[in-house]
Amino acid sequence: MHMSKLEKIFSAPSILLDKSVDVTIKFIDKLIARKPFKLAEGYWNTLGPGLTTGAADDDPSGIATYSQAGARYGFQLLWLAPFTFPLMAVVQEMCARIGLVTGEGLAGNIKRHYGKKILYLSTLLLFFANTFNLGADLGAMAKASQLLFPNIHFIFFILFFTFICLYLQIFTTYAHYAKYLKYLALVLLSYVFSALVIDLDWNLVYKAIVFPTLNFSREQLFLICAIMGTTISPYLFFWQTSQEVEEDILKGKVTIEERRGANITEIKDMRADVWSGMFISNLVMFFIILTSAATLYQSGITQIDTAEQAAMALRPLAGEFAFLLFTIGIVGAGMLAVPILAGSASYAIAECFEWDRGLNLKLNQAHAFYGVIIISMLMGLAMNFMNLDPIKMLIYSAVANGLIAPFILMLIVSISSSKHIMNEHANGTFTKFLGWFTVFLMSAVGVAVISTLVNL
Repeated sequence: MHMSKLEKIFSAPSILLDKSVDVTIKFIDKLIARKPFKLAEGYWNTLGPGLTTGAADDDPSGIATYSQAGARYGFQLLWLAPFTFPLMAVVQEMCARIGLVTGEGLAGNIKRHYGKKILYLSTLLLFFANTFNLGADLGAMAKASQLLFPNIHFIFFILFFTFICLYLQIFTTYAHYAKYLKYLALVLLSYVFSALVIDLDWNLVYKAIVFPTLNFSREQLFLICAIMGTTISPYLFFWQTSQEVEEDILKGKVTIEERRGANITEIKDMRADVWSGMFISNLVMFFIILTSAATLYQSGITQIDTAEQAAMALRPLAGEFAFLLFTIGIVGAGMLAVPILAGSASYAIAECFEWDRGLNLKLNQAHAFYGVIIISMLMGLAMNFMNLDPIKMLIYSAVANGLIAPFILMLIVSISSSKHIMNEHANGTFTKFLGWFTVFLMSAVGVAVISTLVNL
């Protein structure tokens, strides 16, 4: 059947459109097939537990601590961001390697090689530090949300975020949950963009990084302890190790024997994941301090007491939308970190008592494991009914992590350095040195803080 001239005229655009679409699709396919895009796609696919762990490190407690550092001391403590990066990355790499090589979480390894007493002490410290931290994070999320909705009561937001976090952990499979965490991590990059629109004297920034200054005052030592505690945090140690185990379970390696051991490719992929996650974490830390120094400190706001004051650091980028951007950052970081805080404690306790455990299991398969998560969340929720200052709670929780971390770090360095446990994947000389240096440094800062508190 032949088309009339009129039909040919009207069908021509449709035919051309179809051909254009086909050509476009073929072009995109060829573009994606090119090496740079394939490399980028492959690199993104290797990112998993390390990326989400690094992003969770910049939780509301971290955001508040870094903001306070910039507001109180300007650029003076900016050097801590690049300084702590290799220390943080090496520690988390040790934790991930322990999980990959032994097929067990950190608590299981402590129990196997150091006995129940050491394990119970470690787990008890972790549980209370995590519960305090997640309670502070929930409070910060609620306070930030009130910036946008001042007429809605604080209690409503606290209950809402507690319920959402519990729902994600209990009723969402780990495969989906990890995917959401991976993309949610990108929310934190808003802090990088906020600093790029500020007119900065980069020579001053450079000098602050290369030539660090300290006054060793009680307040500054307290804040340094908080910075190190929220950057190199115990909950991240347990979470990182357990998630490497979870990843193996998702690949079908159900028993410890099946998971034990790791090949060179797995170790390389893990290191790319961990170092990328820690780099993003410390990059965000750097820009939060930088932005707060350039805005709050320069404006004479040297003490952050409210969420409104912290949000003002984002005004150069967001203008009237500063509260919106700050709330998205706090809530996004909190949604990422709170489940990890509760989950890491639950993994540790479940390994103590050899309960069935894992976010890949359903509620009816791991009652006790999820029970610990629920109890921890409810305890954190209850903290917010004690009339505690939400901003101070965030910084105090960071200090608590800083005081507890050295004890658990000693166990991590010892386990990952043992050739009997790790075989050919034991720490090398330089890695071992950085590990013990981190233990020494955090112990020294912790002792200094305790001594100043005793002498009050």
